[in-house]
Amino acid sequence: MPPALRKLLLWPLRPIGHLAGWLLALLIVFEEWGWEPLQKILARIGRWPGLRWIEGTVRGLPPWAALLLFTLPSLMLLPVKLLALWTIGQGHLVLGMLIIVGAKLVGTAVLARLFTLTQPALLQLRWFAWVYARWMHTKALLLERVRASWPWRAGRVLKRQWRMRWQAWRRRMP
Repeated sequence: MPPALRKLLLWPLRPIGHLAGWLLALLIVFEEWGWEPLQKILARIGRWPGLRWIEGTVRGLPPWAALLLFTLPSLMLLPVKLLALWTIGQGHLVLGMLIIVGAKLVGTAVLARLFTLTQPALLQLRWFAWVYARWMHTKALLLERVRASWPWRAGRVLKRQWRMRWQAWRRRMP
């Protein structure tokens, strides 16, 4: 197929590809800004005396048990999300959205912590290691594009300014 004809036929797909790329970039940004901090919070909670043995047990799981445990939070949150949709359907939009956001935060925190604990076992599964390697490569390429974008750079400047204002305000406090 001649390049000009190919370009003409594929032009309608270009906006869809850009949209998909930005949606994936948003997912990665959420992972970068949400996944790690939430995982660290649960790691602190996991150091509590009654919970240490749970983390030790999870770390010692064989690969397939680790995979099963890793998928469990997603399944457990399904009824909560359905409750949120029902709440929205009853006319309580704000409450329903708060339930969805809360479920997303809790689910992400638990999933992030479980992944940290089960990652060595999961990577023993050949197909999982292959998917994980591809994901990390794709993530690195997308992060490079996102970090070069104007919104990302502007956001970093704003974040730095807010941090400096916060620190100045805290220094002024008695």
